[in-house]
Amino acid sequence: MLTKKKKQILLLVFGIVVLLACLIPFLVIEISKSFTAQEQAVRTDWSFDTGSIINRSTEWEVDITQANLGDGLNALQLVPQDIQSEGFTYYDLQVQQRLYQVIEELKTLDDVTWSATQPLAILNPYGTGSNGLYFYFETDVDTKISYTIHVADSDIPDYTAQAADISGEEYSKTHEFQMIGLVPGETNEVTMTVTGSWGNTRQVVRFTVEMPETKSGYDTRLEVTEGSSSQEPSDGLFTMMRVNGYLGYGFFFDNDGVLRYEMVLEGYGLDRLLFYENEIITCVSSSKLAKINGLGQVTQIYDLGEYDLHHDIGFGADGEVLALAEERGNETVEDRLLSIDLETGQVTELINFSALMQPYYETTRAVSPSDAFFWQAGERDWIHLNSLVYLAEEDSVILSSRETSSILKVSGLHDKPEIDWLLGDESIWQDTPYSDKCLTQEGDFVLQYGQHCVEYYADGEEDGVYYLSLHNNNYWSTSSRDIALEVDESVGTDLYGSGEITSQVYVYRIDENAGTYSLQSSFDVPYSSIVSNGSLCENSDHWVVNSGMAMVFGEYDADGELIRQYTYECTMQNYRTFKYDMDLWFWNK
Repeated sequence: MLTKKKKQILLLVFGIVVLLACLIPFLVIEISKSFTAQEQAVRTDWSFDTGSIINRSTEWEVDITQANLGDGLNALQLVPQDIQSEGFTYYDLQVQQRLYQVIEELKTLDDVTWSATQPLAILNPYGTGSNGLYFYFETDVDTKISYTIHVADSDIPDYTAQAADISGEEYSKTHEFQMIGLVPGETNEVTMTVTGSWGNTRQVVRFTVEMPETKSGYDTRLEVTEGSSSQEPSDGLFTMMRVNGYLGYGFFFDNDGVLRYEMVLEGYGLDRLLFYENEIITCVSSSKLAKINGLGQVTQIYDLGEYDLHHDIGFGADGEVLALAEERGNETVEDRLLSIDLETGQVTELINFSALMQPYYETTRAVSPSDAFFWQAGERDWIHLNSLVYLAEEDSVILSSRETSSILKVSGLHDKPEIDWLLGDESIWQDTPYSDKCLTQEGDFVLQYGQHCVEYYADGEEDGVYYLSLHNNNYWSTSSRDIALEVDESVGTDLYGSGEITSQVYVYRIDENAGTYSLQSSFDVPYSSIVSNGSLCENSDHWVVNSGMAMVFGEYDADGELIRQYTYECTMQNYRTFKYDMDLWFWNK
């Protein structure tokens, strides 16, 4: 028989269990919100270590300091005097202009002639790339500059490149460029070669650079595994975007898995790089895009105001960038398409999909703590747009919707947007106003589920026919509707891994004339239920595939055979990895 004391203890334990059961949903929501809030966080600490102050610019409020790069190269570092003030950011055009003016004054110092043996060298001159090294010097005749970086006492392979001058000219008497490739935390032995326009070597300069550690703390080497393909990797740098645990940075790795550039952002992460007039346009925080030149200088800022970026940007009509976003504070998320005017910076909401597709939207609900995507508990993530492709000739846009495992085409983007067609499992759209918009599947293959990064692959044989590539995550789940969907046993339903199940890179043939689609080609890649991409390498028929949940990316040949795979660290996932030639840094013409 229970004593009175034991009864009291049991009642207390029971009460605690009941209380916890009631609190768990609220705790899950709070923890989830803190997790997703990381993407909106803004960097507050821009400080870095330098040597002693050499001079101060009172006019531009910038300290000129000695860079801590060892004894091999006399380099400077520029420190804005307000760097520790609340609200400071390098992604501010006034800050960038101050740094630019100081550099211009240094270039034209009285009684100083900058030469290849005595260059003006500045570490991370504009605060946007921690291991970028700016050079300015003159030569007697028109020359080009190439360099080889050897890491002392290491098995890191040498890295050779030809610098792209900010002037856009291959040969010049005045040289101004950013040296990319110096490995953080290592002693870099640099051989810089000055070559004349007739191909003759005019000068060879050698120096060492003891590069500081990464600002992020990220590894400078990835684990590399050779694949079965006999082909060599294509030229370029792998660009890792939105690495969870290291938000606020972009990482650029070479073919040997060595970190060659660490881009420092205000927050969030890169969604992709757009190349525009020898500059890049990219995300630098959840509510800002920036235009950045080859020296790391920010030349324009695009503030999105009340919107937060989510998942993709791309070129639209002339002078326009399109961006997937959400309205801050709104119940619905990841369901807006914005237009940013590259000249004026004006931001216009082109489509609110909850209004455009209101009949379907009204059948959905908010994410609950028991759903697969529990970290979004309380949000209406009813469509989850994650990529866009603009078709200029017809003013239409093709979008990927992860939540519905469908690809959508919207016509009349800048006039009267309307759903043109849908591509996906027709069962999802059954008994909705959009069932008659579904393209018809041709051929026997398993459809895509939870797909990411739909891209325009190639023109077709006639008007109305074209090809789209995509990363088929091959994962089915929905957190916005209570529907039971029968999927093939080869389709994953486990967020964190599904045994032998794989994801794929798909290439679809779209025939709008016949209202059909078919699978042109595919190949298997490591399984990743969410995030990820399978994209062509720039100027190559090779593929770069990031399997974000498996924490690997790889380069594959045109037949889908693995050339080389890279294993990385992150918290849960890395969003995308592309491979770019980076012509604004390297002369690749």
